[in-house]
Amino acid sequence: MANHLTRFDPFADIARFEPFNGLEDWFRDFSLRPALRDWKIEPRIKIDVLENDANYTVKAEIPGVKKEDIKVDVQGNVVSIAAELKSESEEKHGKQLRTERAYGLQRRSFTLDHEVDEAKVQAHYSDGVLALTLPKKVGKTGRQITIS
Repeated sequence: MANHLTRFDPFADIARFEPFNGLEDWFRDFSLRPALRDWKIEPRIKIDVLENDANYTVKAEIPGVKKEDIKVDVQGNVVSIAAELKSESEEKHGKQLRTERAYGLQRRSFTLDHEVDEAKVQAHYSDGVLALTLPKKVGKTGRQITIS
């Protein structure tokens, strides 16, 4: 047991010359958030998912998008929502004119516990909120595995 003891020297760090000793800690704590706070970053599609015995109800916030630019895909128990964002703004200050355009595709996919009956899915888009009613498939979708 005595062979595993090490001698503690409180002045060991001072005696060694290591000019970059705390540099890793500085980089770990370094953050670009204050420098990027003025940039407009489009938020992801935010969703709420509710479940009852017969179906799932999904509400997705997709403000500023036309309903023609929203695509919903359901395959089994995987639901995918994609929306093409088109944003234009124009500011005039005297003789100075500034125009900004932003285009992009937002996607959100999630997996549900039960398979969805694709033929009975209902979708409604109003006031920037996409409401989906996803009926569960009737009957057992999985099978019992016997362990031998």
